[in-house]
Amino acid sequence: MVGKRRGTSGLTLTAALGLALALAGCSRDTYQASPNVDRDPSAAKPGGVGANLFTGDAEKGGAEGAIAVNAFLWRASLDTIAFMPLASADPFGGVIITDWFAPPETPAERFKVNVYILGRQLRADGLKVSVFRQQLDQQGRWNDVTVGPEVAVEFENAVLSQARELRLRASSTTN
Repeated sequence: MVGKRRGTSGLTLTAALGLALALAGCSRDTYQASPNVDRDPSAAKPGGVGANLFTGDAEKGGAEGAIAVNAFLWRASLDTIAFMPLASADPFGGVIITDWFAPPETPAERFKVNVYILGRQLRADGLKVSVFRQQLDQQGRWNDVTVGPEVAVEFENAVLSQARELRLRASSTTN
């Protein structure tokens, strides 16, 4: 009976420790939208980029109920990962999480991408991408494989290029 209690206690302690570590890694400050001082100036103009975006009031710059992150980065991120299934997309927090995707040409490997848009300005430091990769072993289990940092940088550059193109197209249509 004493052995059972120790096993249960150890299991409970392990579960509690795992939960605490998981929660400690979920810092909201990492990807939370910046305060109003970081807002894109074009969003403050009636009819500007952020005006009346999702129920935002154009007279108030589209801030009430509007996307809390840069709309060009948001759209470009979605366009860049359009080939992957989405697990979650939060336009107010600026978080896009894909589900695992296995390319048809390499079904024994799969990828997952997390995109964090960090503010309202279209800037290189306003975007953080994490790429995860797994390979299928002989026993049919997926094992994590290291992904070089250059993969995330290339992905970020693709999103930033797309966002710049979207912004140029939007500014050319308003002029």
